[in-house]
Amino acid sequence: MLKAFTCIDDLLTEAPFAGDASGLVWIDLHNPTLEEDQAIERALGITVPSQADMAEIELSSRLYHEDGAEFLTLTALANLDGDDVIKMPVTFILKGNTLVTVRWCDPRPFAAYRIRAARQKDNPPRSGEHVMLGLLEALIDRMADALERVGTDVDHISREIFRNKARNVSKKTRDLQAVIEKIGTKAELLNLIQESLVSMGRLTAYHTAMDDAQRRTASKENRYLLKVIQRDALSLGEHARGLNGRASFLLDATLGLINLEQNQIIKIFSVAAVVFLPPTLVASIYGMNFDIMPELHWDFGYPFAIFLMILFAVLPYLFFKRKGWL
Repeated sequence: MLKAFTCIDDLLTEAPFAGDASGLVWIDLHNPTLEEDQAIERALGITVPSQADMAEIELSSRLYHEDGAEFLTLTALANLDGDDVIKMPVTFILKGNTLVTVRWCDPRPFAAYRIRAARQKDNPPRSGEHVMLGLLEALIDRMADALERVGTDVDHISREIFRNKARNVSKKTRDLQAVIEKIGTKAELLNLIQESLVSMGRLTAYHTAMDDAQRRTASKENRYLLKVIQRDALSLGEHARGLNGRASFLLDATLGLINLEQNQIIKIFSVAAVVFLPPTLVASIYGMNFDIMPELHWDFGYPFAIFLMILFAVLPYLFFKRKGWL
């Protein structure tokens, strides 16, 4: 899908693309067809990277200058509100005053930026660079919101682990298994956010270096916004690493609690085996078929054997209790 936009009265306005990119500030290629790629290549004299090219992890394949255009690829995240977060590369191509975005996913910030730029004049998209910085700012805001939600969820998980009252052991073990799944989900999301923030930091650093190398006279507003995006990406990356550390600690703590509960279960079985061993010994002795066994002819032989079994069961229990092993 190809959508083209121009700036009219400081508002982002959709315009038809007739094979000429003059006057356009943004051309958005979402799941583009081969014909759409070729039309953009003819209009701007560039080579639009394929999905495989965008997926390359080498820095030289993600950030480069070619055919008088600047190619900047970052890792974007879609469906941050759902359970299945999508990680896909998004490429920004700056050629003159025109920005071309190539993407194979639909992050919500793209739609949010289009709506905001079409209604508000606070940061008018007069050039492709303006649009790119607005999109980066929207992506940053989206990841900041996701980090806030993850931080709240981590707090809830921490309270669930450490502040729960004692309950049935088997039920509590099942709860802790569910907690491990929650922690794993949050840790995976944090890793994806960190990866996206790192790619954004590299993108802004490269763009700044290209401005300095080519002595381009970027507006003060753009330079300021670029520095703000760099600072935000850095601070959010540190926050994500901190949350990831907390998630790792909670995972270790949960595994430790599960081990303690399993040890408690084994301890109960061990004590039960020791407690019932002496009564079993007494019962085994009086179950022997010897000809001479005086207790067999006693009137109180049976109660005496029962008393011995109870006594030898209670004594180990009291001993363990006194030692604090129970």
